[in-house]
Amino acid sequence: MQTSSDLKTLLNKIDRRGYPAYKDTLGVYQFPGYTLSIDHVQGDPFAAPSKLSVCVRGKQAAFPAALYRLPCQRIALQDELTRRFGRLASQASFQAKGSGHSGLIAVSRCGQEVLERTACSLSPESGDILLRLEVGFPANGRTINARELEKILFDLLPRCVKGALFYRDADRAHFQAVADLAEDQQYIRQKLPELGLCAFVADGSILPRASGVSALPMKGAVPFQAPKELSVTLQLPHRGAISGMGIPRGITLIVGGGYHGKSTLLKALELGVYPHIAGDGREFVITDDTAVKIRAEDGRSIQRTDISMFIHDLPNGKDTSHFTTEDASGSTSQAANVVESLEAGASLLLMDEDTSATNFMIRDQLMQRVVRREMEPITPFLDRIEELYQQHGISTILVAGSSGAYFHAADHIIQMDRYIPRDITAFAKREAQAFPDERFPLSPASMPDFARCPKPSPEFRSGNRIKLKSLGRDGVSIQRETIDLRYVEQLADGEQSAALGYCLLYAQKHLMDGRRTLRQIVEALDWLMETQGLAALCGVRTAPPFLARPRTQEIFACLNRFRSLNLS
Repeated sequence: MQTSSDLKTLLNKIDRRGYPAYKDTLGVYQFPGYTLSIDHVQGDPFAAPSKLSVCVRGKQAAFPAALYRLPCQRIALQDELTRRFGRLASQASFQAKGSGHSGLIAVSRCGQEVLERTACSLSPESGDILLRLEVGFPANGRTINARELEKILFDLLPRCVKGALFYRDADRAHFQAVADLAEDQQYIRQKLPELGLCAFVADGSILPRASGVSALPMKGAVPFQAPKELSVTLQLPHRGAISGMGIPRGITLIVGGGYHGKSTLLKALELGVYPHIAGDGREFVITDDTAVKIRAEDGRSIQRTDISMFIHDLPNGKDTSHFTTEDASGSTSQAANVVESLEAGASLLLMDEDTSATNFMIRDQLMQRVVRREMEPITPFLDRIEELYQQHGISTILVAGSSGAYFHAADHIIQMDRYIPRDITAFAKREAQAFPDERFPLSPASMPDFARCPKPSPEFRSGNRIKLKSLGRDGVSIQRETIDLRYVEQLADGEQSAALGYCLLYAQKHLMDGRRTLRQIVEALDWLMETQGLAALCGVRTAPPFLARPRTQEIFACLNRFRSLNLS
């Protein structure tokens, strides 16, 4: 390992030389209190910025082990350190001048959710902190400006490191509050099955967001207040008693007039699979972490998926037990999304009438009389929803605003009235007695065997460079194919999409052998990230600084939308 003085000498030596001479700085350097590693140097000032990492030994960082005793606390602490460093870096960025990206100092920009990221990792054994970032190495034109880089590496960056990654001068009460909140959130999540619940929404939660492009809480929004029939009180380890609405397992219908908060509640439940930071308003909106939002997705590809429990006897004789299409309809895509979610281990389905295919959800009585049952290949979700719960333990939370078809099937009916939930189950059931039950009696459907096995692709094992590009939350591009993830609505961050690309690359290179099932492959990816960290997908030291861990369910979603995947 070289010293910081060696780096300063080297910078003096290469000053005003051609930009490629910056490559000489690659290596690890000891600075007071931490080590700096220059892992990748950009080709020119207009290229993607250089990749650096900072390592602070546990004894020097000195964060008490009690702050990261639990995995959820460790992830929350890593998240907080990333946020702290990011605030300081944004103040220091571009204070050093030059062309292109010169002077940039960047780390992950965290949203409202607390996610495990490659940006910052903390060893649970030693307390060592590794922080990854990008820096734009300064240049005048394409000539090295070493004086400005020296300003970054010896002045601006040390201030960010010392202000963010050392406990001795930190707001200790704040760090303790971060750890306590993480433990309280995890406590609620663990209590849900014991209480027979699939979700919990605390009284006082602020569910509406500031706007369609802002995830911040809306100012002046109506605080959430649970109806007394569904009110649950929990005794949290740190916060103490907390009350809110517990949504029981089974079938729950959310109804109400337009703009009264139905979809707002569902959106909060969708993202309740992740913990949220203090002040978000949804800190104590906790959902079964296997929950999957289901919607229609016209045009998506489907490969060898058994959708026969919903679609069968097609006029063209196509086999729906191994259904394949490059251009799915609304109903077939939603059927596939349900079945693939079950394959991914979901025990809760979330649906909104607004984003569902009508013919997949219901067939009213008049339509059943006009178009006979034997002429209709679609079995509506309404006819399977009770079976999914009673036979397979799959709960459903469904938003409906125009059809009362699900009143007969629902176990609980919640009406949103000016953002206030009311339990109207008894009233709705009485009213439903005056209307015929439109469900069709069916024999139980067998659960698919989920034995799909992807075959290896020679392209990924040839040793040639694979082009991978993140498209934010919209998807990821691999070679010449774009995997469309726009309708995978529980992706909270574009860095998760980028990580999904690396999951696919790792699976293609190391796991897809034609014998492992898709389930076994995803389990292996989860185990790798759980035991070796997210960076293990792409090499620990060379891992990109901008990746966030996706859930099991989103890994399945990505693989299922990869058109080049060869399934047998």
